[in-house]
Amino acid sequence: MKIPFYQIDAFANEVFSGNPAGVCLLDGWLSDDVLQSIAAENNLPETAFLVRCENYYDLRWFTPEVEIDLCGHATLASGHAIFEYIDPCARQVEFMSKSGKLSVKKHDGLLYLDFPSRRPTACKWPDKVDAMLGSSPSDILASRDLMVVFDDEDAIRTMTPDYDALSRLDYFAVIVTAPGRESDFVSRFFAPGAGIPEDPVTGSAHCTLVPYWAERLKKSNLHALQLSARGGELFCTDMGDRVEIGGRAVTYLSGTITI
Repeated sequence: MKIPFYQIDAFANEVFSGNPAGVCLLDGWLSDDVLQSIAAENNLPETAFLVRCENYYDLRWFTPEVEIDLCGHATLASGHAIFEYIDPCARQVEFMSKSGKLSVKKHDGLLYLDFPSRRPTACKWPDKVDAMLGSSPSDILASRDLMVVFDDEDAIRTMTPDYDALSRLDYFAVIVTAPGRESDFVSRFFAPGAGIPEDPVTGSAHCTLVPYWAERLKKSNLHALQLSARGGELFCTDMGDRVEIGGRAVTYLSGTITI
């Protein structure tokens, strides 16, 4: 079996930045074991698998270790692959996923995700969170992920977390965030329990970050930076029960998987 494959840097202006994602175009669904094995072999933060239906694509995402329920950068990468290689005349593509209906549209040189909002709420602070992250937060909230808020961007930039301790928390991942100096807010994303010690740029995290910062800053349009080593830039809009997350994507490679 030969599977068309693309590796795409999402939320990036050029290759070697943003977040790399694999995109596999399937004629029909393979077994979960095979999908997980492909994702492990790719060894990218996420691999997206797409099956074309009549007016949309079924979409699933796998880390090297587990299937996940929502992934922004691999969805952006999937949209980029379809626009560039499958349907260059399209302006929007629809997906069905474990998180419901999603879409990617092209507008003014950017790709925009339409994703569900995951507004964080107050939660019990985990024990020894200061030691896990090496700095004292100002607030902690939660949705799917634990969101830890700091007062200063430098706390996010210099953070060296205890990944082993983070992996034992009862959350998929930990988002750390603070006001930005050259953006509305900054963040980083740690998911060691899912095989991703630090994700370079995380669209799904912004489903939680955007409603929080929109309310805190009293503005709906937000400019965000994710301060990983590769870095990423996102242009976000709070739309109530949905969020719009915009960015660029570039192809690093295209080829064929043979199994």
